[in-house]
Amino acid sequence: MIETPRIIQTVAQLTAIIPVTVPRNQIRTVMGPGVSELMAMVASQGIAPAGPWFTHHLRIDPQVFEFEISVPVTAPVPALGRVKPGLWPAMKVVRTVYQGPYEGMGPAWGEFDAWIEAQGLKTGQDFWEVYVAGPESGSDPKLWRTEFSRRLLD
Repeated sequence: MIETPRIIQTVAQLTAIIPVTVPRNQIRTVMGPGVSELMAMVASQGIAPAGPWFTHHLRIDPQVFEFEISVPVTAPVPALGRVKPGLWPAMKVVRTVYQGPYEGMGPAWGEFDAWIEAQGLKTGQDFWEVYVAGPESGSDPKLWRTEFSRRLLD
């Protein structure tokens, strides 16, 4: 279900973000419009995306998701409306790639977290999902690819 996880060092990356706090059952209704809003604002500033969009999940409980809809950018973005400048910090992470429909991401995260625990690794609570290939890249969800990252703690 997931590729063999690996430990890597990331480099700092400027981002544009929209902070979101929503009930768990509304995440699908806010994601698409949020991504469209973010990309439109970045484009309106003449700034290019530096890679695929992603989410940075800050807090998840059974009822509420708190996360940032994000895109890496080639230049700093001004705060404008809901869009804020951000930074994906340089850090050591454990990373894997899940290939398949978004509905399978929950079990894939379970597999990833079990692997992390079996290795005795300690990670932060927050995590990142990079949507490398999704509906915009083709209609077959079996080919969609999502990169999962968790920050490693010392």
